[in-house]
Amino acid sequence: MAELTLLEAINDCFHVELGRDPDVMILGEDVGRAGGVFRATAGLRDRFGPDRCFDTPLAEAGIMGAAVGLCMAGWRPVCEMQYDAFSYPSLDQLITHVGRYRWRTGGKMRFPITVRMPYGGGVRAPELHDDSPEAYYVHTPGVKVAIPSTPADAKGLLAAAIRSDDPVVLFEPKLHYRTMRGEVPEGEHVVELGKARLAREGTDVSLIAYGSMVLLCEQVADELAGECSCEVLDVRTLKPLDEDALLATAAKTGRVVVVQEAPRTAGYGAELVAVLAEKAMLDLRGPVLRVTGYDVPYPYWQIEDAYMPSVQRVANAARKLLEY
Repeated sequence: MAELTLLEAINDCFHVELGRDPDVMILGEDVGRAGGVFRATAGLRDRFGPDRCFDTPLAEAGIMGAAVGLCMAGWRPVCEMQYDAFSYPSLDQLITHVGRYRWRTGGKMRFPITVRMPYGGGVRAPELHDDSPEAYYVHTPGVKVAIPSTPADAKGLLAAAIRSDDPVVLFEPKLHYRTMRGEVPEGEHVVELGKARLAREGTDVSLIAYGSMVLLCEQVADELAGECSCEVLDVRTLKPLDEDALLATAAKTGRVVVVQEAPRTAGYGAELVAVLAEKAMLDLRGPVLRVTGYDVPYPYWQIEDAYMPSVQRVANAARKLLEY
């Protein structure tokens, strides 16, 4: 296996999938000549031509709307939203068209759109470059949502999204684009949507997270190694959710901390807590706790560390549970 950064794994996936399927194409702002603002699409225009990797105007609603038409014409478009908060103008298209067309046609029309976007903070970016908006997309019927936390999963989940006949939104933790390296299978590599990943086994407390928060939870497990044994579950696919994996870790440890970077109210973590309350109540030894961002706009970089969940905040939540 090659050892790649998360960003290199995404680029590798594109080379494999565009080479495998002539119907796959990429569109977005600066994805062609420049290779994307993060260089995730570097080299694709030169190899596959400007008809399969092309630049669009700065119009996210237009990017998504164009992808709708491309699907109807038989293509498998991959849209890049340059930053997480840039995607909001496209929500109208996603909610009213992308998520509904297969239902409207009674399953006669497939809708293989992949929407990728970097998400999250920790990179000292300006306003509207740091959000964690996954809840908007998970709440949209007809749309699948996945967030990788390793280079191998970045490649495998993207491949699964491209091959899916349903629309998939893929969030990529920009904090780890170039700071994380890992072994990535060469050639075709697909990670099934709807399957969680057990990142670390433990016996006393389950830390449940996705995306950039998975690595944080592993750091918490290291921090608490002398006090307790932490299990870390990477949700990986937010929709469809792997409830079996969620319930299994809760039954094993009896104590659960859910970690998300997004604001607290109505965040995706609340859905995880609700599932555990409905189906794992008799296995729990204490309340399910959440460690989240705050209900404020994502702050400027000078204070973003105070906003994001930290090792200390998560460790304190785990210690609180151990007292029950």
